[in-house]
Amino acid sequence: MKYDLEDRLVRFAGESINFCNSSGNTFAENHLKNQLIRSSTGACLNYGEAQGAESKRDFIHKNGIVLKELKECRSSLKILTYSQFGNIPRRENLLKESEELCAIFASIILKRRKNLGQ
Repeated sequence: MKYDLEDRLVRFAGESINFCNSSGNTFAENHLKNQLIRSSTGACLNYGEAQGAESKRDFIHKNGIVLKELKECRSSLKILTYSQFGNIPRRENLLKESEELCAIFASIILKRRKNLGQ
């Protein structure tokens, strides 16, 4: 299961990069695109760190960072949507995927916290 989720995060980061590379070049777009690339790749890379967590609490903490990065992606995509930047179908697919990934990681964190009695 962990590799499927890792592959999904890799695809999300790659698709975010592809979306950003195909979008416009205004100051605002560049700012949001840079943020989207940083947060989407950050989510993937931090998930890799979570796989090597030293304890259950560390696993929860590192996946919390993944969730924060994904929420940042979602916010960037919502701003891009509001501002009507980028290819609409690609942007909508990324937004949907960011929402699904947020739900998955929120669920992982909640289950692990319950197991620890937090």
